[in-house]
Amino acid sequence: MTAIIVFAHGSSIEAANHRVRLVAQGLQERGGYKYVEAAFLEMAKPDLPSVVDCLVLAGVRKFAVLPYFLTPGVHLQRDLPRIVAQLLSIHEGVEIQIAPPLDGHPALGQILDDRAKEALGE
Repeated sequence: MTAIIVFAHGSSIEAANHRVRLVAQGLQERGGYKYVEAAFLEMAKPDLPSVVDCLVLAGVRKFAVLPYFLTPGVHLQRDLPRIVAQLLSIHEGVEIQIAPPLDGHPALGQILDDRAKEALGE
């Protein structure tokens, strides 16, 4: 079994965390995936280890972690690989793939163009 985890920074503002959970829910509904969860680095629950632990108990052995980050900063270059390495050392036979951040995806330019038009009232 496989699972997708939308991995975000986390915020002290719960409404921001809720939006990430809604993104994960929308992905699950659009993609027809059985397991899609949101996880947070800090300031919000659940964290990535808690989500992986729970899903491993449910029989999941393959994970795709989708960083909900724009750029590959310190959290994606240092923190996420460290967390994944720890999880892999705990859960034998589990595979965790990390997708690239949102930066560089062709749709991002269109999204920015749409937002510019909205801001300019076009």
